[in-house]
Amino acid sequence: MTVLIFIASLLGAMALGMPIAFALMVCGVALMVHVDIFDAQVLAQNLVDGADSYPLMAVPFFLLAGELMNAGGLSRRIVAAVMSLIGHVRGGLGYVAVITALLLASLSGSAIADTAALAALLIPMMREAGYNVGRSAGLLAAGGIIAPVVPPSIGLVLFGSIAGVSVSKLFIAGIIPGLMMALSLILTWWWVCRKDAPAAQPRAAAAVRWKSIREAGWAMLLPLIIVVGVKFGVFTPTEAGVVAAVCAALVGALAYRELTWAKLYESTLAAARVSAVVMFLVAAALISAWLITVANIPDELIKLLDPFIGSPVLLMILMQIIVLIVGTALDFTPTILILTPVLMPLVRAAGIDPVYFGVLFVMNNAIGLLTPPVGNVLNVVCSVGKVDMDEVIRGVMPFLFAETAVLVLMSVFPHLMLVPLQWLR
Repeated sequence: MTVLIFIASLLGAMALGMPIAFALMVCGVALMVHVDIFDAQVLAQNLVDGADSYPLMAVPFFLLAGELMNAGGLSRRIVAAVMSLIGHVRGGLGYVAVITALLLASLSGSAIADTAALAALLIPMMREAGYNVGRSAGLLAAGGIIAPVVPPSIGLVLFGSIAGVSVSKLFIAGIIPGLMMALSLILTWWWVCRKDAPAAQPRAAAAVRWKSIREAGWAMLLPLIIVVGVKFGVFTPTEAGVVAAVCAALVGALAYRELTWAKLYESTLAAARVSAVVMFLVAAALISAWLITVANIPDELIKLLDPFIGSPVLLMILMQIIVLIVGTALDFTPTILILTPVLMPLVRAAGIDPVYFGVLFVMNNAIGLLTPPVGNVLNVVCSVGKVDMDEVIRGVMPFLFAETAVLVLMSVFPHLMLVPLQWLR
């Protein structure tokens, strides 16, 4: 009965058009009434405590770093450097897109910001070079969702804060899956453009290549600083967000001289708006998370899925299917905030490594950004690149299947992540 009230109140509030944060609060009130512990003061206290989290301070700083990266010219120089190195290969702009997506992902942690930057820079170039625009836009969208998986991932910060899992360990664990996603996109791009890719562009002169690499050097140094700093304990993930934002601002203002006071103001304002939405969602979700525990919903789910507890791989596959289905209807952040407190007791009861589960869980939610009807990354590509949604959906399908195949492989064969994770630790 408790599970039914939880689902009915949440879906009912959303069906009425209520924003997700308020729907979560309504769900919390419904559970409080059901278990007969309604107290407005407790509700307010949990709302405040939900946002009062040190690890969550990383979110606004990484969002700001992403905005400053685009405003300060870092994204454009990374694209130019990769383009000068492999742009002459047949279908080279596609490979440029994937490698650039991986580099940008290691700077911002935001799929929306990275996809917008990639689409603005590369879709006009790919259209002019004669590439299939729908397929190109689909590749850029699929490349954009690498950002929530590799460090510094905002999704991993959210999951770690809600689940009580080390964000530093999640960051390190996300490296191999992110690289595998990028490799799957490269192989798929090679396969789909074997016959109809435009002729290769002229190879850049050695002087041009050296100049573009030199100019992008400061931008490419930032991911190394963040990953090495977190890996060796120089700073925490939250402090890494501050380092990323400060470095992006200094590089954009002093090294590239493109970050003006006006752009700094606009970037800070944009990051503040998104941060406010995310933090309010987290605060509202913590109300539901606390009441989910009080109402013993995890115990009911454990009893329901008891036959699968003894088979961690089977349970992982079942949970990933559930997340994949939910991800088609809900956006990235709400899915993480709603499902994390529900699924984590099952993960611990089955003896599954929480870090391993967390990375695959976030990867699954990232894939949901490519699936209609929500598919926010698809909407970004369409609006920025001026491409019809039907074209993008057709174009993204091969890459969506490739990244889903990586998710399935890592769910069935956990050692693909766990063995490299032990080495990286």
